[in-house]
Amino acid sequence: MRTERNLTRRLDRVFARLDREPERPAHIDVPRMSRHRVVLFSATLAFYLAIVWAVVTTSWLVRLDWQVMFFRPYQQWPEIHAFLDYYVVLGQRGPTAVMVAAWLGWRSWRQHTLRPLLTLATSLLLLNITVGAAKLGMGRLGPHYATVIGSNEMGLGGDIFPSGHTANAVVTWGILAYLASTPTARRWLSALSAVTSLGVGLTTVYLGTHWLSDVLLGWAAGLLILLALPWFEPLIAKAELGLFDLRDRWRARRGLPAPEPAVPVAPVPLKPRGLPAEQPVPAREPVASTRSSRGLAHLAPGPHTARSERTPVTPAGSRRPPHADRLPRGTSQPARPLTGN
Repeated sequence: MRTERNLTRRLDRVFARLDREPERPAHIDVPRMSRHRVVLFSATLAFYLAIVWAVVTTSWLVRLDWQVMFFRPYQQWPEIHAFLDYYVVLGQRGPTAVMVAAWLGWRSWRQHTLRPLLTLATSLLLLNITVGAAKLGMGRLGPHYATVIGSNEMGLGGDIFPSGHTANAVVTWGILAYLASTPTARRWLSALSAVTSLGVGLTTVYLGTHWLSDVLLGWAAGLLILLALPWFEPLIAKAELGLFDLRDRWRARRGLPAPEPAVPVAPVPLKPRGLPAEQPVPAREPVASTRSSRGLAHLAPGPHTARSERTPVTPAGSRRPPHADRLPRGTSQPARPLTGN
């Protein structure tokens, strides 16, 4: 019972935080499936199919795979082997998903929306379905388990083609650039994710766990998922609304009070440059009628006016108090009579 109460309290705190602004902030840009993105998706899909065809037909790409395998990069540069053993973890699905989910969970908390976490879950689901189906469907063996020199090793029950490490690195680190809120952050994160996924793919070739063609197909598979994500944005929005509706039903079943709707804040118009000094600045309207009158007591009862149109608080003239011995300015003071002692 105590564990259920603690879990209920934690859920109430999380949902209370999300209730402050349940709608997605206006400054968050949701990517759309533009014409440019459709062209990139089509080109990447053509590259994906070309790699598959080149491996199936045992073309020059398969011969290149065997040449790189016989070169044995891990024997040519053994001094970097220890470092690359740790670096390749950036392409493993479990550790990278935990790290990226922690960062996106914090963003969901700050931005009051479930979209970052739902987008990550959607991308990982697409990754498991598409890459997993391709691995099992083509059944290619890896370099360490190859049987016939010069063959493509297809249909032998393997699960190496395309490279899951490479595709996972492209998706998990590329999702940070996809969810970036500013163009500058999107450019930097795109470059960082590209370098990371490139390094992970080449590391698997160095370690001898993948063919070079596996890495090429892994890059294409991960990029296809990132480019196709805007098609799933309406589904992500519906899932977010469904989770909030499920939360409301759960709270109503337990007899908890319903969350108060967020009060929209009207934008304050700013004074444009170049206006003359006599033109008054538009006044700020009250945010909502739910505010107490105590908070609005310091405001003036009437509309704001320019300083030149306001009536003076003190009367015109001198501010010095009147005195019997003082004469107004501009008059000469009479000479005092001389008196002797």
